[in-house]
Amino acid sequence: MRQLIVRRLLQTLPMLFFVSVVCFTMVKLAPGDPVLSFVTPNMHADDIERIRHNLGLDKPAYIQYFIWIKEIMQGNFGYSLVNHQPVLQQIVERLPATAGLMGSAIGLAVILAIPLGLLAGANRNRWIDKLVNFVAYVGISVPLFWLAILLMYLFSIKLQVLPSMGMRTIGIESAVDVLKHGILPCSVLAFSFLAGYVRYIRSSTIGQFKEDYVQIQYAFGSTKTTILFRHVMKHVLLPVITLLGMSMGELVAGAIVTETVFSWPGIGSLGMTAVKGMDYPVIMGITLFSSLMLIIGNLAADILYSIVDPRIKLTR
Repeated sequence: MRQLIVRRLLQTLPMLFFVSVVCFTMVKLAPGDPVLSFVTPNMHADDIERIRHNLGLDKPAYIQYFIWIKEIMQGNFGYSLVNHQPVLQQIVERLPATAGLMGSAIGLAVILAIPLGLLAGANRNRWIDKLVNFVAYVGISVPLFWLAILLMYLFSIKLQVLPSMGMRTIGIESAVDVLKHGILPCSVLAFSFLAGYVRYIRSSTIGQFKEDYVQIQYAFGSTKTTILFRHVMKHVLLPVITLLGMSMGELVAGAIVTETVFSWPGIGSLGMTAVKGMDYPVIMGITLFSSLMLIIGNLAADILYSIVDPRIKLTR
């Protein structure tokens, strides 16, 4: 197990290097000049060049890249060009809000997707399968921002039972208030995750019912329900671990559109603000940080695979 972890951690180094190169290149090719964030109408040209020199933007691109990587390895993600705050500090401050929202949405989606996907796969082409498929197709097709606005209009404006924006009500510091603010964005995100998870579990269930061990259980007199929840579900849930590992990046990056619509103070809304203001250090920091979490999620999924399923052998 230790050798697996060490080997996978070593494999992340070239992946992170590639991600950093792509991120740095895309930012350099983006329109706009970061120096313009510091320029005032009456500023002299010499002062502008001095700012460019202090930011290191007068050096060749490859020199700027190596300087940036050196600072990243020391834990310095740079400073925001908009509010002049440390990038890493802003990410860490907003991480709990995004992780709480995305974790709740993914957990709710998995809890609902497992029974729905199993039932749809076990009753292929029947009414329950068609109903679940219809819900899944709607979840895949409906834009998140439209669904968010629709729920906001229905529950916040018409019924006035849930708050529409923010994470807390001004002057109220309680967990119940945070939960009320998180119901709408969590529901929107859970519905989008649910669509993909249900279809994945459904297809896996259909494939498992074609295996020989299912026919053997029928021969022993087991009912379809017993086979579904006692035998098939164990094999179907293994690939779900991979889906959860792939979701680690989303736990950090968050849902940019959903957080922006509901004014949720997470990393997603921070990224949208950075894109609008051409705040390149923040964009690069969020991209690199979310890529790192995605790689760690894949590593955790591999380790859980070997723990949950003893048939999987750790080989060199």
